Amino acid sequence: MQVAETAIADVKLITPKRFTDDRGWFEERYRTDVLQAAGIQDLFVQDNMSFSARNGTVRGLHFQIRPSAQAKLIGVLSGAILDVAVDLRRSSLTYGRHVSVSMSAELGQLLYVPVGFAHGFCTLENSTLVTYKTTAYYDPAADRSLAWNDTVLGIQWPVSAESVTLSPKDRAAPSLAHLGDVF
Repeated sequence: MQVAETAIADVKLITPKRFTDDRGWFEERYRTDVLQAAGIQDLFVQDNMSFSARNGTVRGLHFQIRPSAQAKLIGVLSGAILDVAVDLRRSSLTYGRHVSVSMSAELGQLLYVPVGFAHGFCTLENSTLVTYKTTAYYDPAADRSLAWNDTVLGIQWPVSAESVTLSPKDRAAPSLAHLGDVF
C-alpha cells in the first residue's frame, strides 16, 4: 500500500497493492497500521455507499461542522469519478484551495480527506458506485454544503452547469464567500 501526498499535504492518495493471478486480483483495501505510519490516525466509525446512475452527476461539496466534523476515506467500487476536496480551515495556508483526483475502480485508489475540508465528486461513467468511511456519524444538524461551481474555487469539473445532475440541496449551496467561518 502506497500513501502519497497531494497538492495539499493533509489530503492523501492511497494506492493499495494488487496481487494478480489467473483468477483476477486481491488487495488489502484498508490497513490501520499502514495509514497510521503515514500520519492518518483517525478512527473510522461509519461506512457509506452512493450509487450514481448517470455520468455527470455531482455529489457535493459536503461537510459536517463540529462537533460532528468528519474525515473521509473515499474509494470507487465501480465506474470512475473526479474526486474533489476543498480546504475550509481558515487558519490554513491553503484555505479555499482544492485537490482534485481522478479515481476509478480499475485503479483502486483511495483518497483521504481530513476534517476541515468540503468533499464532492463528479461521476465520469454511468453506474458509478462510491464508498467512503467517515470518522463521525451522519448528523443532519451539522450537515453543510458548499457550491460545487463557485468560480472562486477554480475547480475544473468535467461537466457543464447545463448538463450536470444535482440534488436540490447542492443547487442551493452557498459560495465560499457566503459560507462563513466553519473551521
